[in-house]
Amino acid sequence: VQLQASGGGLVQPGGSLRLACAASGFTSDDYTIGWFRQAPGKEREGVAYVINSHDITNYADSVKGRFTISKDNNKSAVYLQMNSLKPEDTAVYYCAGKYGYYNHEMAMDHWGKGTLVTVSS
Repeated sequence: VQLQASGGGLVQPGGSLRLACAASGFTSDDYTIGWFRQAPGKEREGVAYVINSHDITNYADSVKGRFTISKDNNKSAVYLQMNSLKPEDTAVYYCAGKYGYYNHEMAMDHWGKGTLVTVSS
């Protein structure tokens, strides 16, 4: 399984960005892909995830109402639309995946390289 995040960049507070995660190598449709982020000096945190086979999504409280995770099975991609960005959203964003069901107490098995999002004026 390979995952590659892209779409990061510099954006002003209140702006928007869309991150993309290109996924390959999953041999069934029963998998979960999530977005995580790590800000400088802070621990990595989960942002959002989608359980592909059930179309179940979940968001961290800090991004609810601002971020939307979506998937395009035809392109084997998962997106993270980020609106109303705040300086505290600045972090390296990673996409990660695992087969089957996922919740926050589990670990992802496959990780891609991150993409940097900087929210600053």
